[in-house]
Amino acid sequence: MNSESILKNAVAAIGYMDAETFAAFAEPWVEVSLKRKERMTNEGETERYLYLVLDGVQRAYKAYGDKEATLIFSYQGSFSGVIDSFFLQKPSGFDLETLTNSRFLRIHYNDMSSLMTRYREVESWVRVGVTNVLSDTLHRHVEILSYSAEDKFRTLLKRSPHILNIVPHKYIASYIGVDPTNFSKLLGKVRI
Repeated sequence: MNSESILKNAVAAIGYMDAETFAAFAEPWVEVSLKRKERMTNEGETERYLYLVLDGVQRAYKAYGDKEATLIFSYQGSFSGVIDSFFLQKPSGFDLETLTNSRFLRIHYNDMSSLMTRYREVESWVRVGVTNVLSDTLHRHVEILSYSAEDKFRTLLKRSPHILNIVPHKYIASYIGVDPTNFSKLLGKVRI
């Protein structure tokens, strides 16, 4: 699938854009490639780009002392970037890195801001997209506060069944809040 098709599918998954608006929306996106374990955004820096993943896997995480808490994974067809830093243009509270060699389309904040001002459909599309992110974050918050490690793992596998094949297990362990040494026990306990 080519990059324009991936962008078109990702846009349609969030909401409708007519052909003229989509053409204007698609124009400023630029393709970039990053190597494995490259930092895309550093904590304390303002996110300048919204990314659409064409290939590869990334994660956003928060370092706290000698531990890291993985917050999200992104992979082909999903948007990536530190969304609050991007839209609010404030310093990021998180790091974002590639886990594998990765290829993206990316759009600069100034271009996105201009599109949102010029096209009501783009502004509405962004609002729906950000609202979806908020909804997913609230559901994830309930998981973190209420679910057992096994339930978190089952929920993750239900939401993203392919995750075990594309993300190193130590990062999945971080995402569900278990020590990597205990993750193999959990993996053996949960029927996939």
